[in-house]
Amino acid sequence: MALPTVVIGLIVYAFISRAGPLGGLGILFTPAAVILGQAILAFPVVVSLTASGLSNLDPLFPEVLTTLGANRGDILWMSLRQGRGAVLSAALAAFGRVVGEVGVAMMLGGNIRWYTRTITTAIALETSKGEFEQGLALGIILMATALGVNALLHAVIKHE
Repeated sequence: MALPTVVIGLIVYAFISRAGPLGGLGILFTPAAVILGQAILAFPVVVSLTASGLSNLDPLFPEVLTTLGANRGDILWMSLRQGRGAVLSAALAAFGRVVGEVGVAMMLGGNIRWYTRTITTAIALETSKGEFEQGLALGIILMATALGVNALLHAVIKHE
């Protein structure tokens, strides 16, 4: 869960660059590369927090479902529904991990205007150009978006 983002970016870059084993896909410096990197960044957070939350379910829950005729897929689905608070919390934590991420987006997307530039890479670019006000305005938009998503998910969790 504590992998440095720049290391994830470097590893994914090595795999999807032209010389890498997945270079034939041609996704380096595309939105798909940014999404792939962010997904890899978020995956350990989601898995760890979801598993931790689901471990708090009653150990007899799967057995009861089995006696009621549930198959493995049904048991998984019902367990996720029963632990939806943990699942939503995991999603929120993963969102928090990637929303302010610059390294992966910059390395894999290349910060190409109107194509792979994210709000975080735009903040870094504007600040490096000396356009502090523009970077600050983008930062306020990013904060408002993050707080809005947090508030929404907390409301959903609270109403379960």
